Amino acid sequence: MHAGDFFNAAQSVAEAPTRPAPLQTGRSSGFFLLAGTLYLTRMPSFDITSDVDTQEIDNAINQARKELSQRFDFKGSTATIEWKEKDSKIEMKAEDASRLKSLSEIVIGKLAKRGIDLRNVERKDPAISPLGHATQDFIIKQGLDGEKAKEIVKAIKAKDFKVQSSLQDRQIRVTGKKRDDLQEVIAFCRSSDFGVGLGFGNFRD
Repeated sequence: MHAGDFFNAAQSVAEAPTRPAPLQTGRSSGFFLLAGTLYLTRMPSFDITSDVDTQEIDNAINQARKELSQRFDFKGSTATIEWKEKDSKIEMKAEDASRLKSLSEIVIGKLAKRGIDLRNVERKDPAISPLGHATQDFIIKQGLDGEKAKEIVKAIKAKDFKVQSSLQDRQIRVTGKKRDDLQEVIAFCRSSDFGVGLGFGNFRD
């Protein structure tokens, strides 16, 4: 080997880039450094959500109104059911507490039949006016609020799964190296009761 060739080979070995293991983060990606450049690598991930399909809420309310119009015990009643999507609540009104109770039972039954997780339905206490008129609101809980999301993240960490989780816009992003690790988290969440319905989606490989 000529001296020049030996020098070039040695220089190539010296300059050969090394690739450290990806750095794990709370997001669905890792990083590695190659020849002085930082590269992004994707890792398997999914999102934990708690959303209610508003179209199914609308369908349930329409069915409840239909039953209300056909019920003999509500004949001539001024009872009403209103779905206020902007406020994410169902508002019910009746002439008295007894009819309001029947009205709320109708609504709950229709919500359940439409597949709405009733853990996402917060039932406010009825309000009775001096004249006896009764009203009640059902609040539809959408997304994971801060405290609830922290509770779920804490529970996942306590199980020592080989994943990382982070809060992202009223949902939780779970990231891991293997799909099997993610499946373990999903199975755990499904077997646990966190007081709200949970959904799992936005899967990434």
